[in-house]
Amino acid sequence: MNVVRTPQASVFSAARGVGARPRATGFTLVELLVVLVILTLLASLVGPRLLDQLGGAKAKTARVQIAEIEQALDLYKLDIGRYPTEAEGLRALVERPANVSGWRGPYLKKGLPLDPWNNPYQYTPVGRHGGPDIYSLGADGKPGGEGDDADIYN
Repeated sequence: MNVVRTPQASVFSAARGVGARPRATGFTLVELLVVLVILTLLASLVGPRLLDQLGGAKAKTARVQIAEIEQALDLYKLDIGRYPTEAEGLRALVERPANVSGWRGPYLKKGLPLDPWNNPYQYTPVGRHGGPDIYSLGADGKPGGEGDDADIYN
């Protein structure tokens, strides 16, 4: 049996040397540390902006949900002739209150939502402008506040 050697095979063998082990490939510790430093710098620059966007998104979600609840209140008023009392609250949009005729609900198909911070929406039948107020107390769950803690009204 004759073994045929090509010119490429002999050049390759000569360059590596006979019996030489292949060179291990990978990253050195210094290269990994440089990459970690770069990633840390990027996270410190991008992180705060990303968190600010998240807070703004929650406030926008609250405004959208409040608008949906406000529309449901208007439908309730068309059917009943009045807005729910303070005792009936927003629950009247999903469950028929006692002693109410003409109720054709539920007026919110998916039930009564919680605000983006998992707190119930607040309701006042006669609010700041004469109509009903629907509002969220913001991230802190307390009246007033600034930024993410600010109250969000209809």
